[in-house]
Amino acid sequence: MRITPFASSLVALAAAVSLAGCAANEAAPAGSAAATSSGATLTGKGSSAMKAAQEKWVADFQTANSGVTVNYSPEGSGAGRSAFIAGAAQFAGSDRALKDEEMGAGKFAGCAADSSALNLPVYVSPIAIIFNIEGVDSLTLDPATAAGIFAGKITTWNDPAIAKTNPGVTLPDGNITAVHRADDSGTTSNFTDTLNALAPTVWTEAASDAWPAAIGGEAATGTSGVVGAVTNGTNTIGYADASQAAKLGHVTLLVDGKKLTPTADAASKIVDASPLVKGRATNDLALKLDRTSEGAYPAVLVSYVIVCETYQDSATAKLVKDYVGYIASSAGQQSAATAAGSAPLSSAFQAKVKAAVDSIK
Repeated sequence: MRITPFASSLVALAAAVSLAGCAANEAAPAGSAAATSSGATLTGKGSSAMKAAQEKWVADFQTANSGVTVNYSPEGSGAGRSAFIAGAAQFAGSDRALKDEEMGAGKFAGCAADSSALNLPVYVSPIAIIFNIEGVDSLTLDPATAAGIFAGKITTWNDPAIAKTNPGVTLPDGNITAVHRADDSGTTSNFTDTLNALAPTVWTEAASDAWPAAIGGEAATGTSGVVGAVTNGTNTIGYADASQAAKLGHVTLLVDGKKLTPTADAASKIVDASPLVKGRATNDLALKLDRTSEGAYPAVLVSYVIVCETYQDSATAKLVKDYVGYIASSAGQQSAATAAGSAPLSSAFQAKVKAAVDSIK
């Protein structure tokens, strides 16, 4: 995706923000799309789940910054991390934080030699288990049954395990087609982590960006690919960011006797309840998601913007700080919620992200 600068008639809006004279090391005020030098270009790549949110953030930011271009390519989390590591993107969008072994000074071509990266959560959304089943409008699954379907252990829709949680529903005797991501994906990592956390005796694989080759199923590239395969198939099931699969059926998860649906409010509970990953730098906000939090929908996607602690030049650092500062602000979070159906970060967590953004050099 490439969104070009807005017309000169929007200059007045940029002037109203009136931050063009800020010093290169000055962060954007919370809630504003801070003015940045005309002609500047920022390049990001990564998460396709964040596509709708990034489109809105880019539009907002460019409206307030006439002459600035932000390019965001939703090619998938793996592609985004690779591009950031190689210095081909100034930030990555990723549906998981960098792992401990991926962190460290000198590993990122676009960062200063002594700089590591920061993982900053900016987008929270439920991962919906999506389905397209002949004659079925609603579907409830417990975690073990859902895991059994995706593990290839439950292969027909009228299996007794599915019928047990769907009384009164006429289930077809057709074969199940389970669709997964073909590309390395943070969505897959979060989804497989959920299956392992809630049904470890059925889903025995560890969380992984890549779908386990031994399990099989139908593969599709990107969020849109999975949604398309489920939509256009027969008796299909898959997983995707809920905001991008609104026209498909969404499975209700039956966890400990409670029915949980993939709503933004149910997803947001996990972020504040989850601890940060231990051993990270003060301003790194990688989360260890607690998928068993009481009342929280467990299959949650937390997408990060991955940035340098220190960039090679101050102009890039300022542009990154202004853009990421906006998307993590209250205004940016509400804008994404409206456009993409994501769950806004709480005010307390927004403050943590702001402090981390302010630390970028």
